[in-house]
Amino acid sequence: MNDIALIGHISRDIIIDVRSREVKAVGGAVMYAQATLSKSGTEFTVISKLPKDETELREKLLASGVNWKIGKSSNMTSIKNVYLSEDKEIREVTLISKADSFILSDIESEIADIYYFAGLFYGEIPDSMIEPLSKKGKIALDAQGVLRASTEDGDIIFRDWDKKKELMPLITYLKVDAAEAEVLTSMKDRERAIRALSDMGAREVMLTHNKEVMLFDGKTLYRESYTNKNSSGRTGRGDTTFSSYLAWRKNHGIEESLRYCTALCSIKMESPGVFNGSVEDVLKRMRS
Repeated sequence: MNDIALIGHISRDIIIDVRSREVKAVGGAVMYAQATLSKSGTEFTVISKLPKDETELREKLLASGVNWKIGKSSNMTSIKNVYLSEDKEIREVTLISKADSFILSDIESEIADIYYFAGLFYGEIPDSMIEPLSKKGKIALDAQGVLRASTEDGDIIFRDWDKKKELMPLITYLKVDAAEAEVLTSMKDRERAIRALSDMGAREVMLTHNKEVMLFDGKTLYRESYTNKNSSGRTGRGDTTFSSYLAWRKNHGIEESLRYCTALCSIKMESPGVFNGSVEDVLKRMRS
């Protein structure tokens, strides 16, 4: 039995910074999350899809030592991120292409404590999968997978989740950033928003911001600051923070898990790409 079944698409990302410097990379929430889970000693399976012609990438993933379950897709997701500020907090996101949506049969044979919905946009992982999988394990939901939608031109926009009243009570772990929290609650104040999301039914709500992470469990509001010295590795911040929290939460309390995930992500943000450190590096950062 896995600790986590990680579900989501890989993306061929185009990243353009405020100085018009362009980088192409293999990204997506599952790429950042699988690196974190692996380094944290978590037992997990990644469930994703790739088109037939992505032979080299498929072989590389299957040979990585991570347990990948890769289905077939007629296309591959590709996203362009254009950052409009030096701190990488303001960006324009464009969906260039998208892989086929998941269906329940892609996942239902996997047995896990947590089903981690790491979608990149609405419809990638259908809402209809939450209820049946919640009967098998805990649901961890990254809100971007239910809030981000694409226009006909491929521009990514945020839309409120019409199933939030029905499905939020089925979610154990919810991750939002400040913008996503506002879309869901119409509240700019982060503390009010995180409490409102808890009132909707999610048991542990994480809200990430550029300086800190907040966590509310319905009783206590926890806060922990990031300690990164630079933000060159800003892309993947939320995915890294949430996945490392889930990895540590199995055997640790909320406060300790929050300290772990902010320390780990602080290290990750100091260089581009996925987290490449060790648990020892994270524990050392936590002590500093």
